[in-house]
Amino acid sequence: MSDIKSKVQSIDPNVEARDVRTIAATTGNIYEVLNIIGKRATSLSQDIKVELHGKLEEFATTSDAIEEIHENKEQIEISKFYERLPNPAIIAFTEYMNGELEYRLRDEE
Repeated sequence: MSDIKSKVQSIDPNVEARDVRTIAATTGNIYEVLNIIGKRATSLSQDIKVELHGKLEEFATTSDAIEEIHENKEQIEISKFYERLPNPAIIAFTEYMNGELEYRLRDEE
């Protein structure tokens, strides 16, 4: 997950209309493709969340007083970076269309 910064810099965070036939060309079934992309998006979302919380824990301070809230500029910059990241579904879709995802379909018995 450490290369997420370099990976998503070239991804447009805006949603675009896509041709369904082009998306489903590899599997022949749009629902299988959406399932693959959805599972990858869930995985990305969890990885990003863990990474963000790990970075923000460095700044965490324990205090009993509620009034003692300190703003840290580095913490704010880290939070802003993660807010500007494209949606995990857009990242997963881009990975799928670039052929970066490996997947296997379960054998039906």
